[in-house]
Amino acid sequence: MQKLFYLLKPFLSRKFQLFLRRKRINYKLKKSVDVWPVLNSSAKPPENWRGWPNNKKFAIILTHDVEHERGYNRVLKLMEIEKDLGFVSSFNFVPERDYKVEKSLLNTLAENGFEYGVHGLHHDGKLFQNRNIFLESAKKINAYIKDWGAVGFRSPSMIRNLEWIGDLDIEYDLSTFDTDPFEPQPSGVGTIFPFLIYGTNGRPPYVEMPYTLVQDFTLFVLMKKSSPKIWEDKLRWIADKGGMVLLNTHPDYMCFDELSNSSLEEYPVRYIKEFLEFILKNFKDQYWHVLPRKMAEYFRNVYINKVHEI
Repeated sequence: MQKLFYLLKPFLSRKFQLFLRRKRINYKLKKSVDVWPVLNSSAKPPENWRGWPNNKKFAIILTHDVEHERGYNRVLKLMEIEKDLGFVSSFNFVPERDYKVEKSLLNTLAENGFEYGVHGLHHDGKLFQNRNIFLESAKKINAYIKDWGAVGFRSPSMIRNLEWIGDLDIEYDLSTFDTDPFEPQPSGVGTIFPFLIYGTNGRPPYVEMPYTLVQDFTLFVLMKKSSPKIWEDKLRWIADKGGMVLLNTHPDYMCFDELSNSSLEEYPVRYIKEFLEFILKNFKDQYWHVLPRKMAEYFRNVYINKVHEI
């Protein structure tokens, strides 16, 4: 079904695509009440788990995938919103789509304490179609990783092969989730903690970080929710279990001007603000807020280098 959808996608109107996806989600919701939004078994910590730095109760990572030029043009607006509230995040860019990633933008993000990574190559659903296609694409992806000075990767649409991803020159990957039956490749990794993926052919391991809150597009566009309550409820559960809250959102789908009419696939950016304000109000000083790069460094030091604290 996944291959068929991507084959037909160029010939389907966006409105019809959304209609099909909403139908699929409504069907899956009825069958997923025991595994979504919370998968209870995912709370088991890694073996020999030592907890978060400075005895923090849980961890928070914010990430964003920039799908098209529309989202690219909104990156700095979103950065400012997060910065004003005291948060930082990582933006993942598609190197070869309908926008050009300018070094000046990457520098602005870094200068403000933010991070960026590589989000596939074309975002066309074909990256993992077969091994040869992936290896050819990996050469280009690695070139962008080196050129940008990035250390992280996320696969488009969360379609992935974790063994193959080990061929990328990365320190971490963000292509999985704890539980999300609505994704094209719906099998989750069943944990709210990072974990190591050991490479082949002598390559060093990388840190896998699953997103643990449902994506904004699913929640606000497909499910048509009008508040971040599902995020808030799941965050409370993760905090209680001492896990990692990892959010993935898309500036492409955020409406920054609420005086104008949002499009068919946009939601008010105030939902993001409300969620961040909820964190500040209810969990002050309880969480380790960190960029993916720093999380990977910490996890590798604890489990590979055997350093107690960094």
